[in-house]
Amino acid sequence: MLGRVLIVLFGWSVCFLAAISLGFWREWPDFVHVSYGFPFPWAVHVLVTFTGPTDFWSLNVSALLLDIIFWIAVLATVMVAALRVKGTQRQVYR
Repeated sequence: MLGRVLIVLFGWSVCFLAAISLGFWREWPDFVHVSYGFPFPWAVHVLVTFTGPTDFWSLNVSALLLDIIFWIAVLATVMVAALRVKGTQRQVYR
């Protein structure tokens, strides 16, 4: 059971770090930016606007907290499912 829990924790950690730190490149006409955070973008790095190149960051701490809460809820759900799978495989012989 400990091995299954460690596998779940490792997988969750990788997904969490990727979701928080990887950016999504979005290129619109006269507007290029990179959004960080999944499912709620908590940081936006604006690279190009219609006036030209720029270097502007916009941070949303509330979205970051929502991201963290979302990923903790995913962890709790997967842990409950992993522990229940282990419990349903038991057979009782009488």
